Amino acid sequence: MRNLKYLLVSLLLSLGIVILSGLTALPVLASDRTFLNVSLDFINEYQLPKQKFENTPVGGLSGLAYDRFENIFYAISDDRSEFSPARFYALRLQFAPKSANPQLENVEVIGLNILKDKKGNTYPQGEIDPEAIALTGDRTVLIASEGVASKGIDPFIDEFDLLTGKKLRSLPIPSRYLPKTEATEPNQIPNSKGRNNPEILPRGVRDNLGFEAMTVIRDSVGDPYRVFTITENALAQDAQTDTSQPSESRFLHYLVGNIAPLIVAEHRYPVEAMTSPINQIGVNEIIALDRGGHFLTLERSNGANGLSAKIWQIFTGSADDTSSITSFRASPNLRSIRKKLVLDLAILGIKLDNLEGMAIGPKLADGSQSLILVSDDNFSNDQVTQFLFFRLQSRIE
Repeated sequence: MRNLKYLLVSLLLSLGIVILSGLTALPVLASDRTFLNVSLDFINEYQLPKQKFENTPVGGLSGLAYDRFENIFYAISDDRSEFSPARFYALRLQFAPKSANPQLENVEVIGLNILKDKKGNTYPQGEIDPEAIALTGDRTVLIASEGVASKGIDPFIDEFDLLTGKKLRSLPIPSRYLPKTEATEPNQIPNSKGRNNPEILPRGVRDNLGFEAMTVIRDSVGDPYRVFTITENALAQDAQTDTSQPSESRFLHYLVGNIAPLIVAEHRYPVEAMTSPINQIGVNEIIALDRGGHFLTLERSNGANGLSAKIWQIFTGSADDTSSITSFRASPNLRSIRKKLVLDLAILGIKLDNLEGMAIGPKLADGSQSLILVSDDNFSNDQVTQFLFFRLQSRIE
């Protein structure tokens, strides 16, 4: 019965029908395709002191997830097993009232899990780049690795036991995401023997630009759940040479249940264009706002003026499916995911570090949600692990 339910959910999603609760479904009407009215109020900043926990350096925090039942945050470290084996931490955030607003007063590291493969071995140095984390609700956790394109190491999205850190299964990664070079159609220039040479082009995720953003939506334990992830920037075959135009990442939507995980859809996500003095920008985190295709994304930029970030609201409902598109360069006329700027963090008036993780946290006394951001200090004494605390409010316009 559960497998039948899983297949029915998959069919509804593939037809563009939003699952609202359990198996209750309603079609998405054109008049309903609006953004939510989202606002963010900055409350305060907290910097985690440099420290070790169970003989591992606490740093490189690149993804954040919140367990509302246990009131615990989980943070993935992007250590490539260089300083200690690849791992994630459990954190307790303490909030205290101050003036009219609660304050983020303390962050305590309370747990550690080392990632292990199916044989129980830790990951060798340089063969994993863990960047995103999401809870499934089954006492398991999804971890996304960007892979290492320069070494031909593939990206992955794998499920691990929350208590032991052992790998349980993998989500399928389409071949177009796997780093390699491939031959295109023969070009028009003959070689010395009079034959046409195929053009050799790179394909797949590029170094440090793979899966870095991931979120999960689930109604209840035992039901199938949905996974959403975005590449940090364009795949090699999609990358544009004109950096004044938006880059084109790929957004993947999975359905995961008791049978093999399915890819429901893929969409084109427009990363903000790079303008001087910005020399790098990418998608570092995504969180779901509802079950109707509304999300928040975090785009972090790095340039001559230092680090900055913007939080966007995105809507996927009107975007074309791009699963069959080999390269966006050859298919420019596609409807992309829609975006709306929520907050440019440059206006906060504080020095921003390398912000990479974002999660909706516990509810506040006034009924609004908390939103927490965390930075990756790159294990550098010149950087900090910075937590930013916001009040998040949203309603349909």
